[in-house]
Amino acid sequence: TISLPTDFRSRWTHLGSWVVQQDGAPGQGFHDVYTEPASAAAFRKTGQWPDGATLVKEIRSLQSGSLTTGPGVWAGENKVWFVMVKDTKGRFAGNANWGKGWGWALFDASKGRNLNASADHDKDCIGCHVPAKATDWVFVQGYPTLKP
Repeated sequence: TISLPTDFRSRWTHLGSWVVQQDGAPGQGFHDVYTEPASAAAFRKTGQWPDGATLVKEIRSLQSGSLTTGPGVWAGENKVWFVMVKDTKGRFAGNANWGKGWGWALFDASKGRNLNASADHDKDCIGCHVPAKATDWVFVQGYPTLKP
């Protein structure tokens, strides 16, 4: 079972942020990504995610307006959280939410933080991660915190 960690915003390392502005795009919103401090340190050292590393991507709605510095875009209400757990040992073979070296989960804010809305990582997750296959399914280019 994969759960949404608590206090990740205040206790974990913020890896970076993305904004997907296109209306109707599957990932439209403000993306913030977090991992445990030890996992970020291990990645910086080896270029690989250690077994058990957890990544949380929080997607929030986009808010925008005119600011004194110019047009601005910022994060609004929570929409979804994606959670990935590194599994180098293939512990959960046969479980549809585990595969390709990771456990995959999706938590829809409208349905609560405790219900994994993903039934199958191949159907619900991988499609968006195909461009990141060469980097272990993680979009590391957008995470400046991982650079030494």
